[in-house]
Parts: sequence; C-alpha cells; structure tokens
Amino acid sequence: MTAKPRIVLSSDHADIELRKTIASHVADLGWDVVDIGPMTSESTHYPIHGQAAAARVASGDCQLGILLCGTGQGIMMAANKVKGIRCGVCSDTFSARMIREHNNANMLSMGARVVGEGLALDIVDAFLNAQFEGGRHATRVDMIEAD
Repeated sequence: MTAKPRIVLSSDHADIELRKTIASHVADLGWDVVDIGPMTSESTHYPIHGQAAAARVASGDCQLGILLCGTGQGIMMAANKVKGIRCGVCSDTFSARMIREHNNANMLSMGARVVGEGLALDIVDAFLNAQFEGGRHATRVDMIEAD
C-alpha cells in the first residue's frame, strides 16, 4: 500500500480559520495534512511559521506546503530563505498552476486578506493538480538552486 502524500500547512495568527478550511479540503483530496499552527489567535511572527513549514518540505518530511499570512508575501519570503524551497505567492489559479508547471514550486503562499475562501480553495486545487513540465524549465529551476 502506498503512503498518502504529506503536505504541511502553517500561517500567522490572523489566518487560522482559512488554514483549517484548507487543511480539511486537502485532507478530503487524499493528502496527509501536517498542520503546524499556530492554534490560537495570540499574536505571533510569520517568519517563524514560514521557516518551520519550509524545513518540513526541505527535509522531505512533506512533499509540499501551503502558507498563509495577511498578504502571503512575508511568510513566502521567510520560507524562501530555506535551501531547496521554491515558494510563490498566488492570488489566482493561473499563477498557482504555473508556479508548479514552470518553476517546480514546492510551496504555495496566499494572502488571507487578499483571497476569500472559495478562491483560496480553487488556488489550492490548481497548485496541487499541476505537475512540473521539466525540459527548458528544469534548466531554469537548476539556476535558482545553484549556490
């Protein structure tokens, strides 16, 4: 029997409800969801959560990750500090598909103050259903990974 693919979710304190909705949706799609919080609305720092989730993906513990903060920008920047992470902010389905197909993104970031629940779930679906195309894109991704 094949193990379910694993995905890590994290956010800052302002985006807990949307994160939980996404976690439930992704679990319904057959993913093993690792929700690393935060679990309360007490003020917290998005860099801590972005880097913790990125570490799970970079280590291979999880295949993909989804992050949330107010705009999606700050937590994405924190995640991209972790070697091996390619995280993009998306507020539309086309970009979510393209960051996987062309950039081999392994993490998705969204702004909870930018997208509503319905659009967020559509973006997640576009991200999860897309596959890296390789070819000329692989050369470019390799250039991103170069030290």
